[in-house]
Order: sequence, then C-alpha cells, then structure tokens
Amino acid sequence: MISIRKEFLEAQEVLNSFIADENNFLAIEKAGSLIVEAFKNKSKIISCGNGGSMCDAMHLAEEFSGRFRSDRPPLPAIAISDPSYISCVTNDFGAESVFSRYLEGIGFEGDIFIAISTSGNSINVVNAAKVARGKGMKVIALTGKKGGSLNSFADVEIRAPYSKYADRVQEIHLKVIHSLIYYVESKLFFSD
Repeated sequence: MISIRKEFLEAQEVLNSFIADENNFLAIEKAGSLIVEAFKNKSKIISCGNGGSMCDAMHLAEEFSGRFRSDRPPLPAIAISDPSYISCVTNDFGAESVFSRYLEGIGFEGDIFIAISTSGNSINVVNAAKVARGKGMKVIALTGKKGGSLNSFADVEIRAPYSKYADRVQEIHLKVIHSLIYYVESKLFFSD
C-alpha cells in the first residue's frame, strides 16, 4: 500500500535539513541582495531550467513581473520558455545551446541569470551559466544533489539537501523562489 503520509514526512525531513543549515539563509539573502541591486540599476532577471525546473523558472519570472503578495510595480524578469524559440534552437543548434544562445542575444552585464538544475549538471543550463559569466552577469544557481558542475559558475549557489529524487529538490527550490521574491519585494517596496 502506498503511504501518502510517508511522502509528506520525507518532504518535511528534507525541509528540516535545509532549515538547520544557517548558510542556506545567508545564501538566499546574498542572492536577494544581488537581485535588488540589479533591479535598482534597471537590469533584468533571466531564469531557466528543464522540465519541472523550467516551470520553476517561469514561476519566478511571473511573480516578479506580475505580483506576489501585494500590488506593486512590475519588475523586469523573463524565463527562457518560449516553445517556438526552444524548438528552433534545439533543431538548429542542439539542446545544449538552447539557453546559452538566448543569453548571447539578450543578456547584458548587470543582469542576473538564475540557473535551476536539480542535479546541477544539466549541460544546457551549465553552458548558459558560462555565457552569463562571460558577459558580466551575476549567476544564482539553484541546485541539488552535490551541486554538480553548475556550482563552479555561480556567484551564489543555493543547494537543496541531498535527496534521491528530483521532486524533493524542487520542493526546496519553490520555497527558495518564494523567499527570494519576498526578500526583494520587502527591500524595494515594503518594510516589515
């Protein structure tokens, strides 16, 4: 018999492990500060990921450009998620170039690249992080497992505790995304 309660308890255990490490909160604050500075300087956020991580990248962008908890001006954030663009570049250049090519076109010094990969080894995300660094963009990496090769290109890495399954990593990533948005909104528009 499948135990749904066991799934929730396992998720709670991973979350508790993340909460127990104070460095995670320092990393979120550092990443949030980079985003705040970028927005103050009229720069933008570009996010990406594969599969569920693409959904997280889109969620992050829509919360910044739309609204989170309260009304406020929109913030410039975009996820690399246009299906016609993705299929074009995948067909013409290969999936490993799908995110990096986008950054070559619209990424500029001062922009923030948020790279999301549950393993930290998604080659198309890693290639994009390399391009971002080369263009003078700051890189914030949301990773899991052991951080993979993505962590070596990140200005800030926020890593979910090790889990055998990607969904546990994604659950932490979603909490991190909401925390980042809350931090940025608090600094730019609202005070506690």
